[in-house]
Amino acid sequence: MTVAHYPPGTSKWNPIEHRLFSEIAKRWPGIPLDPILTILNCYNTTTTKTGLSVIGNVLEADYPRWIKISDEEMAQLNLEYNQTLPQWNYVLKPDSSTLIRDWDELLIG
Repeated sequence: MTVAHYPPGTSKWNPIEHRLFSEIAKRWPGIPLDPILTILNCYNTTTTKTGLSVIGNVLEADYPRWIKISDEEMAQLNLEYNQTLPQWNYVLKPDSSTLIRDWDELLIG
């Protein structure tokens, strides 16, 4: 998985924010964003003349917050840092001993 962050203060140059979020925001002026289905409807009905379309999904899983990763756990990650801004750009490669071999099981659950 390739991860590329925009450093703090540079989001104004992020093309995704300009192209995607501005179009989504046009779909909900003055609409209360509750329940979640209202938000999904705004996402999923967003299109542009140039062919942009948005697909939104709700992940129902419970994701714990504020998990601290130890230095030892970080050292075990197979990270390859990019030469350009390595603190912001890197590739997380799977550990060959933990690769998922059955993709159907992953996708179906």
